[in-house]
Amino acid sequence: MKFNFLKYKNISFIFSGILVLASILSLFIFGLKPGIDFTGGSILELNYQGDRPSLQEIRDSLSLIDLGEIQIQPAGEKGMILRMKDIGEEMHQEVISKLKEGREAEELRFESIGPTISKELGEKTNVVVALSLLVIVLYIAFAFRSLNYPARSWQYGLASLLGLIYNVLIPLGFFSILGYFYGLQISIPVIVALLTVVGYTINDTIVIFDRIRENSAKKRNAKYEDIVNDSISQTFSRSIAASLTTLLTVTAIYIWGGETLKSFSLALILGIFFGTFSSIFLVMPSLAAWLKWRKKI
Repeated sequence: MKFNFLKYKNISFIFSGILVLASILSLFIFGLKPGIDFTGGSILELNYQGDRPSLQEIRDSLSLIDLGEIQIQPAGEKGMILRMKDIGEEMHQEVISKLKEGREAEELRFESIGPTISKELGEKTNVVVALSLLVIVLYIAFAFRSLNYPARSWQYGLASLLGLIYNVLIPLGFFSILGYFYGLQISIPVIVALLTVVGYTINDTIVIFDRIRENSAKKRNAKYEDIVNDSISQTFSRSIAASLTTLLTVTAIYIWGGETLKSFSLALILGIFFGTFSSIFLVMPSLAAWLKWRKKI
């Protein structure tokens, strides 16, 4: 028996609405915690050969050095990641010296980003995200220009934009909460992950649109809602299989990939999960519901 996806669209709308409202509220209340990529600062990662000192021991050893608001995060079994204000090479060596007192440690990385560069990165990130969404909408409107009834090609583009905003907004809501309670930061790798999600999930949506185009040509007298439901049903197993395969890989990266990849992989996990949901249960059901409300179908 074929599953009727549109029959349960109100449930998916309510579920999605709750998630969107919760994400907006969390962003409004907690905001996002930007990393040094956007605020400027330095990040230092060490790996201790013996026993790793406690967080308080590290704070005490660095208490006489002006490092601003310092954040200390364990990494793996022996590692430690420190985030602080932008420091020069002289202070960097002083910090290393303090951290190695009485212990053997290896410096794995040191990165420093000034305020001017971080501001420029933030501005360019906003432009890249906006242009990416705009280009996708224009591409869909052009690629599906042969679909003119009952929905026009630009309406397919707007429906896909709704899904893309949803796919980015929900992970940002999670990052807002995790940033407030656990200090999880928004960095350039997280933005890259979200843009990857945009490209990955729009592929699912385009596959459904393409199947709608094919079914519309084959079944000219069929109801539009039936065409939409058939198209989603025909692509459902493909979407689920592709998403599960990708999620397994990304989850493995999150678990075993090291501390520096956790934020990146977490953004991918959230984006792919909710992106798959939106492409199946949100984008086309929303367009079909809107056309029905406008009495076009």
